[in-house]
Amino acid sequence: MSTAQAALKVPCDGEVVLAADAYGDEAHPPVVLLHGGGQTRHSWRATARDLGDAGWYALAVDLRGHGESGWSPDGRYGLDTFAGDVVRIVEFLGRAPVLVGASLGGNASLAALGHRPELALGLVLVDVSPFLQPKGTGRISEFMSSGAEGFASLEEAADAVAAYLPHRPRPKSVEGLRKNLREVDGRFFWHWDPAFLRSPRDQAVQRDKLIDPARLGAAAMSLRVPTLLVRGGESDVLSVADSKRFLELVPHAEFASVKGAHHMVAGDDNAVFDRVLGDFLERRVRSRMRLFDQAATEDR
Repeated sequence: MSTAQAALKVPCDGEVVLAADAYGDEAHPPVVLLHGGGQTRHSWRATARDLGDAGWYALAVDLRGHGESGWSPDGRYGLDTFAGDVVRIVEFLGRAPVLVGASLGGNASLAALGHRPELALGLVLVDVSPFLQPKGTGRISEFMSSGAEGFASLEEAADAVAAYLPHRPRPKSVEGLRKNLREVDGRFFWHWDPAFLRSPRDQAVQRDKLIDPARLGAAAMSLRVPTLLVRGGESDVLSVADSKRFLELVPHAEFASVKGAHHMVAGDDNAVFDRVLGDFLERRVRSRMRLFDQAATEDR
């Protein structure tokens, strides 16, 4: 089994440094894994290990304001900011990766490709598109806001997660939550910058919103790389109709539904998700790279 290499540090704008873990051989084709809002890079750990074992170089990254990455000094967390970080991650790698983004990480990747179409070898959007269900996104925001005052113990945090994700079996140990929390003065807080949730008063920040169907829809129409949209079969965030709208904008995109999974697809059924992702990467990305390599060899 592939194990994480030494933690990497990715410098970004605003003197923010992103924390990342790498899996697999650096010489292999890169895959960048970007989590959703309120999550950390650890949500991709099993997938990253599987990718490393399958001959990919997987980089799981904490988005700014999340996990062990730096917080925006000006408190700004708009789409432009996150998309700019995706560009910096690719520049740090020095070559085009496949971008795999869940929720916020997916739309940040899509926005980045809207500006820089050559940035990636492929794109995988996990339960996200330019079009989302307000009820589902609102439920996520409510959960994140509900923990603003912190928790008295890991057990109390685990109770909150169990209430939010009743479809998941409750872990026997609460210690796994520790990496998603930070302890301050005896209380446990989720590992993200509280400013990420605050309603911006600055007009410039308001214009740089995270959910922007018109902007992201235009970015989708410009996609030319192999693209996969994965939906959780029970998702209340990305509907079937939302998925169809995206596929109409991106006719070459593939679609997969993970039966029984909710919005956090990889966490709900990692084995099925990894099979779907692995199949797409082999068929649409690695095979394409081999053709390019063969053509380059024949031209010499």
